[in-house]
Amino acid sequence: MNNIKINHAQKGFTLIELMIVVAIIGILAAIAIPQYQDYIARSQVTRVVGEVNSLKTNIEDSLNRGATIITGYSDDLTVSPIQIALGYDSDKSNLLDSTAGTNGMAVTDGATAAPTIEATMGGDASSAVAGAVVTITRDASGRWNCAVTGKTDGTDGWKDSYAPAGCPAS
Repeated sequence: MNNIKINHAQKGFTLIELMIVVAIIGILAAIAIPQYQDYIARSQVTRVVGEVNSLKTNIEDSLNRGATIITGYSDDLTVSPIQIALGYDSDKSNLLDSTAGTNGMAVTDGATAAPTIEATMGGDASSAVAGAVVTITRDASGRWNCAVTGKTDGTDGWKDSYAPAGCPAS
């Protein structure tokens, strides 16, 4: 008698197994992509808050010198009181809207002890945060406040959770 066993082992995957894998990948992607986009938006807002907050030292120095704070690249020492530029170059941040203010920044009340600096997000910023404004203000007693104002153009995408804890959305 001939006892030859023929082994018909499965080779490869069945169509249903492949479809299940594709469905699982699709579900994971549907969850992961929006989370990733939120992470990018939050990190961009946090970065701009850090960049704007780094100007506080220059502002304090200017106020101690009795100077007026202005945006731009160079100081004007020929006027009284002297004008000290923030020295912020828009080329340093690709997340600011270079068409807003000067270099993406605007200074109000720069001649007082309570200046306000506003940075408008744009440029390479995520569409969810482009148009948001980071504002730091100093009161006359030297306390600093920070706030982030979401996009004002009415488009969807902005979430208050994009603002870091130390600079809440307003």
